[in-house]
Amino acid sequence: MTSDMVETSSKERTSATGAKSGEKDLMTRLADAGEEALQRLADLPGGQRALSAANDLRTRVDDLTKKVRGIDALETRVAKLEKELAALKKAKAPARRSTPRKPAA
Repeated sequence: MTSDMVETSSKERTSATGAKSGEKDLMTRLADAGEEALQRLADLPGGQRALSAANDLRTRVDDLTKKVRGIDALETRVAKLEKELAALKKAKAPARRSTPRKPAA
């Protein structure tokens, strides 16, 4: 390896890590700004109620999501039971006569 190649690869590493640290800085700044915004919102009149309502909504949405995920399994079970019921109805249905019975005399 030549010294030019070593310098190039070290520069590439520096720029790659610099981009990652720049992204971290951006993410950190966004997180800090979000925390500050929430703190300011909590300090406003009625802000605490708004934050608690948002947290309650998040909890309810999480519960609803869990319930909705279970619907697919229930639909599969219902379809299977409907097929079994249809098969049982076919097996129990007696063959019908085309001519009516005559009463006994």
